[in-house]
Amino acid sequence: MIVDFPHRQSAHCESGAVANLLTHAGLPVSEAMAFGLGGGLFFGYVPFVKLNGLPLTTYRCRPGGIFSRVTKGLHCPVHQQRYRSQQQAMDDLDRLLDEGVAVGVQTSVFWLPYIPAALRFHFNAHNLIVIGKEGSRYLISDPVMPELVWCEADDLVKARFAQGALAPRGRCYYLKEPPQVTDLRQPALRGMKIVCRDMQAPVPVGGIRGMRFLAKSMRQWEQRYGTRRAISCLAQLIRMQEEIGTGGAGFRFIYAAFLQECAELYDHQELSRLAERLTEIGDGWRGLAVNAARRCKGRDDSITFDTLADQVAHQADVEEPFYCDLRLVVKDVQRKLKQG
Repeated sequence: MIVDFPHRQSAHCESGAVANLLTHAGLPVSEAMAFGLGGGLFFGYVPFVKLNGLPLTTYRCRPGGIFSRVTKGLHCPVHQQRYRSQQQAMDDLDRLLDEGVAVGVQTSVFWLPYIPAALRFHFNAHNLIVIGKEGSRYLISDPVMPELVWCEADDLVKARFAQGALAPRGRCYYLKEPPQVTDLRQPALRGMKIVCRDMQAPVPVGGIRGMRFLAKSMRQWEQRYGTRRAISCLAQLIRMQEEIGTGGAGFRFIYAAFLQECAELYDHQELSRLAERLTEIGDGWRGLAVNAARRCKGRDDSITFDTLADQVAHQADVEEPFYCDLRLVVKDVQRKLKQG
């Protein structure tokens, strides 16, 4: 009960899982291309939603969004399902493996024993591909691991039915047929339009406005929460940026790689220049994480919440014109494609 599956280590679990599933289905794509096709780049600061008791900050679209958008853009029939019964979820998984289907599942990082203990935490939107079973253990292609790994059934059940924010409820998904669209030019344009729309949306907690909302809120954290909880909020910000998934800087590096691929796909060098700009923007987010960590550890008294808020506001200032320019390039590429 082993599926011949092309395991590749990735920077981010969902985009890596999607890329590997598409490659297995006969359409080889990179992780960066899958991330771009899915319009994965985003920013949101949602203080009224708590993760581990602290305000949620996200640098990517909602969990499951990349898979849904990519398969929709490529006209690829899929099956997705959540369960109330743990037994039914595992029975269906065994049946699909018997049929030779590679099955994506949403899990909690905390209950996966093959992940080093120091890296396990309660995050319920980790994606992996189950490709086989031997006895009571399952063979897993986890995109963040360098090699295939084994996981006992009891541990996989715990991971699939973990409680809390973003509870997976046994969610599984797989491709029913290969993608019907293999020319990536239009789907890639669609993905870029989604990112431009979401990052420029008039929503107070999302996109560029969300960054400015975060900067404004950070200036009030110490006064509102006290120093200790303010430091916890700051640590949560770093964790969401650099450890959960791939984070603010990492996602921007991945998207820059997508734009670089698109520059060759459309033979449009302005996309290469935009990729360079986005890489610099990613460096800015990484610099923010370094300074925030130094503030958390008390290693630099000159770094205050105000100076960190200034850095967040600066990131908003440099990202806003980037998406305006990307939108103009998308329109130019679209015009050229129509002209033949």
